[in-house]
Amino acid sequence: MKVAASDYDGTLFRQNNISEEDIIGIHKWREAGHLFGVVTGRDYGMLAPQLRYYGIKFDYAVCNNGGIICRQDGGVLWQARIATALLQQILEIAGVRESLHLAFSAADRTFLCHERDGSWITREATAWNFPLVKIQEREIPWLPQIHQVSLGYEDSAKAEAVSETINVRYGRDIHAYPNRGSVDITPYGISKKQGIQQMIELMGWQDIVIYAIGDEINDLPMIEAFGGFTVDTARDAIKAKARGVYAGVGAMLEANI
Repeated sequence: MKVAASDYDGTLFRQNNISEEDIIGIHKWREAGHLFGVVTGRDYGMLAPQLRYYGIKFDYAVCNNGGIICRQDGGVLWQARIATALLQQILEIAGVRESLHLAFSAADRTFLCHERDGSWITREATAWNFPLVKIQEREIPWLPQIHQVSLGYEDSAKAEAVSETINVRYGRDIHAYPNRGSVDITPYGISKKQGIQQMIELMGWQDIVIYAIGDEINDLPMIEAFGGFTVDTARDAIKAKARGVYAGVGAMLEANI
C-alpha cells in the first residue's frame, strides 16, 4: 500500500491557493487505491476546512508537527503534552514576548495570548470558523493538555534566532521548529517523522511505502526518514536533502502511482 504524506503550507498550499494540478493529482492517487494525508504544523481545525473547500479528500492528518494525530473526521488518535511549567518558562526567553502572538494548541481549539498587529491567527480562525479562545497570561497554568506552542515574526531570521535560543536552553524537553516567520514548539522527540511512524502503528498498517513531500526545516525529519521529495519553490538546502524535486504535490503523486 502506498501512503502519501504531504506538508501543507509552502508545499500543497502555495501562493494562498491549492492548484488544480495538485487537486487532480490527489484525486487520481486516491482513485488508484492509495492513501493521502497531510502532515503539517497547523491545527486540525485550521487545516480540514481548507481541504474541504478545495474538494480534497484525505485519509488522516498528522498536525502540529506530529503533536497530534487525527482521523479524517478529526477524531484524535494520539496527542502529545508540553508540561505546564514549560509553557510559562518559554515566556521568559528573550524574543518570545516580541512574537506577534502566543498560540497554545489543544485537541479541539487554540488559546491565543498577546496578539499583536500583523498576527494571522485571528484572521485565519475567523475565515475558517476555527475555535479560538483569547486568554490572559495569568490563565496559562489552567490550560488543558497543550501539545504545541506557536509564535510568529515578521522576520524569518528572528524566528530562527528565537528557535535556536529555545533549543539551547530547553532542548531536553522541547524543540522549536522555525518555518519562515513561524516558530512551532513541541515536546522533545515530536516531529513529522515521529508522527508518521506513530500513525502507522496506530493504524496497524503493514507493508506500506511512504511518499513524503515538504519544503521547510520542519519537513526534513520526514523527508530524510522516508526518502521524501520537495517542490521546486523550496530552498536549495531542502532540495539537497530530497530524493527528487517536483513542480507540485500532484506531479509527485502522478509520477509514483
